[in-house]
Amino acid sequence: MTATLLRTAAELHARPRTGRRAVVMTMGALHEGHATLIRTAREIAGAGGEVVVTVFVNPLQFGAGEDLDRYPRTLDADLGLAGRSGADAVFAPAVDEVYPGGEPQVRITAGPMGERLEGAARPGHFDGMLTVVAKLLHLTRPDVALYGQKDAQQLALIRRMVRDLNFGVDIVGVPTVREEDGLALSSRNRYLSPAERHTALALSQALFAGRDRHAAQEALRARAREVPTSRARAEALSAIGESRAAADAHAVATTAGGPAAIRAAARLVLDEAARLDPPLALDYLALVDPSDFAEIGDGFTGEAVLAVAARVGGTRLIDNVPLTFGTFGAAS
Repeated sequence: MTATLLRTAAELHARPRTGRRAVVMTMGALHEGHATLIRTAREIAGAGGEVVVTVFVNPLQFGAGEDLDRYPRTLDADLGLAGRSGADAVFAPAVDEVYPGGEPQVRITAGPMGERLEGAARPGHFDGMLTVVAKLLHLTRPDVALYGQKDAQQLALIRRMVRDLNFGVDIVGVPTVREEDGLALSSRNRYLSPAERHTALALSQALFAGRDRHAAQEALRARAREVPTSRARAEALSAIGESRAAADAHAVATTAGGPAAIRAAARLVLDEAARLDPPLALDYLALVDPSDFAEIGDGFTGEAVLAVAARVGGTRLIDNVPLTFGTFGAAS
């Protein structure tokens, strides 16, 4: 399948529309993670709908000293991957098509959620991101827009913007795509030398260590709920040591568990990576509520995100895994 290249909003608006339009927003340098988004969009749009991929490197979301000029631009390859993955069109506007009057005077502000984690590390980033997402939603006029869960805070802010400002579009999050060794796919991975890539594996390894600790805690809590409630039953079970096992599970779950233990398990991996050559330089490790990206505390129940950001050499990488608290099951 060949994707049609469109450079202007007028060309996009002139296309006849039938069925649902699904949009995948990217900054180009497409990889298998983007391909997964596009294939999911194709499934949602159906045979009678349309999938549009946007390719636009947005200057508003790059701060001073960040890699705007260095960011890879591979439009010809992007067209091929988009078409093979099921896109009907690639909308790749120039900067003056998106910002015809220069940098916009009116912008969308991300609010308190946009000042945490990535927002604290990259001031103004989320304001620029939301501004261009809002513009591209208006320019492409989709029924549904898809974003990767690897950028969890970005996804949460887009969902909040769409809800708070009454955009008539459905937002779909698509799970992170990883290499076989666990490294999350990113356009910035191509900057890594072999040694740097080895060090970068610590991001996903730390998250998996935290996820495993969480799963063990949830299993212990589930076991603790089975502690015998009657003395007769306790005495009967003690013959096979089950009451002791349940008591031990209860003790571990109540004294050694919780968010602090999950963070500690992940931090141990990151601390070891800081001693590698080249070293990993941690920006943050956080366990947050995805509704506002504030840190969670003991007793939290519901969905959470364990997130990490770090630099390896000159490349900054982010990753996260979702966790579920209080269901006495493994993390999602």
